Amino acid sequence: MLIKRSPNGIDLPFPSEITPRAVFENRRAFIRQMAAGSIAGGALLEMLSREAFAQGVNPKLAAKRNPALSAQDKPTAYHDATHYNNFYEFGTDKSDPAENAGTLRPRPWTVSIEGEVRKPLTLDLDALLKLAPLEERVYRLRCVEGWSMVIPWVGYSLSELIKRVEPTGSAKYVEFISLADRKQMPGVASRVLDWPYTEGLRLDEANHPLTLLTLGMYGETLPNQNGAPVRVVVPWKYGFKSAKSIVKIRFVRDMPRTSWNRSAPSEYGFYSNVNPAVDHPRWSQASERRIGEDSFLSRKRKTLMFNGYDVASLYTGMDLKKHF
Repeated sequence: MLIKRSPNGIDLPFPSEITPRAVFENRRAFIRQMAAGSIAGGALLEMLSREAFAQGVNPKLAAKRNPALSAQDKPTAYHDATHYNNFYEFGTDKSDPAENAGTLRPRPWTVSIEGEVRKPLTLDLDALLKLAPLEERVYRLRCVEGWSMVIPWVGYSLSELIKRVEPTGSAKYVEFISLADRKQMPGVASRVLDWPYTEGLRLDEANHPLTLLTLGMYGETLPNQNGAPVRVVVPWKYGFKSAKSIVKIRFVRDMPRTSWNRSAPSEYGFYSNVNPAVDHPRWSQASERRIGEDSFLSRKRKTLMFNGYDVASLYTGMDLKKHF
């Protein structure tokens, strides 16, 4: 990492590290009100949390880039990656998550790991952050709607967690269950999906080194609208397979019924691998538009099989048009 220093040898903060004046003054006002007894401690923390969210402030994470598992593509601009999202718990428009996710409280947070395992666990966020060394991996993200991004995620292989809970021989699949709290997530009041949001992987897919238990992006903890505080990222599958704001991971015998597969089984199969040869019933998957790089007037780029990742051995002998 390049660190800039002033001529006299004193380290200078980056502009992004300087607290905006409005935030500083608001925080002082909150503290004065708390001292006067007009704001309870919990309310103060929530107000400060929302103020930090509004300013895009997220704690830094120490992680080394893993070049062997990183794409060489140019990363998408941070603003684009955090303001063009699918996260239906906060609304169905792409701008809704960034506008509405300030109500999500990513601390305190626990994830329970249960089902067909010998050592079930319940881990808080600090335990998850310390479970294995954090890595930064630049992954392509391909959405089923035809757009893509390139994001430097921070986390570690999900297999690190899997080996600690010791799945039994009966475990064939891993199910991910997201938070569904109407007080924090206004979109849960809608009937667009059957809540809570549920996704799943075959056990060997979950154990693949590329499958990332994700705790941050762009060197910081996850923004609320991107699935804070913990999500999974499976880069060779369409983005909706990468469950956000996970509260439970279950190891099961049978293929779990996932949210989009239940909602529209003819459009969203369980595997949902990026496959340009299998069209969505309502549009082609042969090409894509990279957010922030490709305009609506420019020619779309060709979609790569498995999003360009070498995972074909996971599906040897399978008909990928049938198992879409």
